[in-house]
Amino acid sequence: MSARLVSVNLAVVRTGAWTGDMGSTGIDKRPTTERVRAGRLGLVGDTIVDTRHHGGVDQAVYAYAREDAAWWARELGREAPPGRFGENLSTEGLDVTGAVIGERWEIGGALLEVSCPRIPCRVFAGFWDVPDLIKRFTARAWPGAYLRVLREGALGAGDAIGVVRRPAHGVTIGEAFRALTTEADLLPRLLEASELPSEAHETARRRQGVG
Repeated sequence: MSARLVSVNLAVVRTGAWTGDMGSTGIDKRPTTERVRAGRLGLVGDTIVDTRHHGGVDQAVYAYAREDAAWWARELGREAPPGRFGENLSTEGLDVTGAVIGERWEIGGALLEVSCPRIPCRVFAGFWDVPDLIKRFTARAWPGAYLRVLREGALGAGDAIGVVRRPAHGVTIGEAFRALTTEADLLPRLLEASELPSEAHETARRRQGVG
């Protein structure tokens, strides 16, 4: 199957006790029928409430595979429509967990670069109303991928996803996620991926006691 963009999803701002200190969140993403411009700091029309922990150049856009969402729908016994994981881009036919850090995707008029895995937070569990979801999500290690926008442009549902670059270091989204969460022996691998955000490199060095 050729890789394609199933939907582009934008935030519906939600409030509630489960949203934490911010009091609101943009995790609830819903598909749009319009083509959307991907800018350096995210999709035009999207909302990021907690800008301290989300968004920015290295986390401008978040992608999650529909194949992974379907597994979770079965596991949790509930529907998981596009955007339910807080993703801006719902993909099909693309191994997001196996994407290499620094891998580049051409979608519509935009060029995106895989930057780092998503680390789940309590708002994620609260949105789903599944108290142990962070533990289960971490154990499954299908985190989805944050993307940088290297070339701004419009994209929309049905666009093909072309992988136009894959770095030789081979450090994947899944490997980086496991290194940062459950498998400390993988931390040295993170230093091989220059395209990871500097915070990830700093974390790897600190946990290894490397100056």
